Amino acid sequence: MKIDALLRQRLICVAVIDQPDDAVPLAEALLAGGLNCIEVTFRTSGAADSIARIRKNVPQIFAGAGTLLTVEQVKQAIGAGAQFGVSPGLDESVSTTARENDFPLFPGVITPTEVMRALELGWKNLKFFPAEAFGGVNALKALSGPFGHTGVKFIPTGGITPATLPDYLAVPQVAAVGGSWMAERKLVTEKAWGKITALAVGAMKIIAPPKV
Repeated sequence: MKIDALLRQRLICVAVIDQPDDAVPLAEALLAGGLNCIEVTFRTSGAADSIARIRKNVPQIFAGAGTLLTVEQVKQAIGAGAQFGVSPGLDESVSTTARENDFPLFPGVITPTEVMRALELGWKNLKFFPAEAFGGVNALKALSGPFGHTGVKFIPTGGITPATLPDYLAVPQVAAVGGSWMAERKLVTEKAWGKITALAVGAMKIIAPPKV
């Protein structure tokens, strides 16, 4: 799988799925709204099952695993068929396991030192997390400066809203943005699929405004 295809829409829905039975309806709701990429966080025991169900039943959507903290979680994600992985930080054992399995990983960084180490480890698409808490767009622009020539791209995540989304997308080094507002945990639990589709539609209008 080409990373370019995964990131082409420039938006990743970050979702916590408590019940695997909700995974397929959630993926279908996002897809109905035009959004084709979901990151299922490993914050619940059913995360791997949820990913496996999405991969089997909604193959049109890119399904990845988020909040990967351990080697075991990386292996579970790969076993479930996840197409990419995301980690909130830069852990070398997680990185090594992903690399050994040819598994695309977006490790989390927030400082120049972490960016340098990620580049040393061979990763070019890096999660900038938690984006808003660590200075938002201005911090990301400052961080991008010294690394512009390296080919590094950032995927800011954490506290981003529809109001701030355009500012992040305007940064040349931003490959995509991760956001949870399209499928907040409460909406998934309540099975508010119509609302989720509507939020996805709204997000995609920001990503790709209709041509006049």
